[in-house]
Amino acid sequence: MSRTSAAAGVSGTADVRGATADELTRTAPPRPRARHRRGVGFIVGRVLLYLMLAALLIPVLFPVYYVFVGTLMEPRELSTFPPRLLPTGVHFENVQGALAAVPLLRMYTNSLVMAGIITVCQLFTSALAAYAFVFLRFRGSAVIFALFLSTLMVPAEATFIPNYLTLTGWGLGNTYAGLVLPFLAYAFGTFLLRQSFKQFPRELYDAARIDGMGHLRFLWTILLPLSKPALTAVGMYVFITSWNMYFWPLIITRSTEMQTLQIGLNSLKAGEAANPGLVLAGAALSVIPTLALVIFGQRFIVRGLTAGAIK
Repeated sequence: MSRTSAAAGVSGTADVRGATADELTRTAPPRPRARHRRGVGFIVGRVLLYLMLAALLIPVLFPVYYVFVGTLMEPRELSTFPPRLLPTGVHFENVQGALAAVPLLRMYTNSLVMAGIITVCQLFTSALAAYAFVFLRFRGSAVIFALFLSTLMVPAEATFIPNYLTLTGWGLGNTYAGLVLPFLAYAFGTFLLRQSFKQFPRELYDAARIDGMGHLRFLWTILLPLSKPALTAVGMYVFITSWNMYFWPLIITRSTEMQTLQIGLNSLKAGEAANPGLVLAGAALSVIPTLALVIFGQRFIVRGLTAGAIK
């Protein structure tokens, strides 16, 4: 047998095998039962996953739920055992009593002003510092950034006494300036924005600089609009942290006109034994801003905190 005929025979055998495999594949009966079993298992797994998540969600959301429900209950309903989960009616006496016992509206305004100023200033200083660490070349930047981050390891309580002595010496006690000055810059926001800015294409920065664009214009018109998730995450974190501050406003303020909402909530505890609904009403007013931020800005928190985690 010649080589040509042998090659033809091998090729013919391969064709026959290939054709036979194709025919077997085309004529193979479908297996709907296997697909059905796969679909049922997937659905059952998803249902079990959602049930487990719902079970874990109940102890997290129940305190928030009971704060708002307890605000609408009468004192006798709050003192029953086992506790009632639904009020018999809508009663606003707790809110009215809390507003009459403590100037909560004034304290609410003080907390909003303090948290708003701190948030805006920290976003401003963090953006400038992060821009310098990413786009400006200077000697010792890595060492300076390491020292900058090391301030996160210093407890805030360790700085309260020096800050208090300094600000009261300047005559800024019991003022808005005294409330916000120690918190106008923070290393955590700089670190988070630096990680976000590092994902920005360096070529676009070089092109903008070649076209004559200055640092501040580039930061304001190009970099910050493209870093909205990270900015939102930093802003929400700073606002919630500032809103919940208690110890520093307690020591720097003296009059009720300058005290914040968290101090007012602590003052309501004096009437807790007689009417715990007052405390629940104050807590409900306190949790509304932070709850709204978490609900409407959750996706920005996730995107901002994961910025820079994946290259």
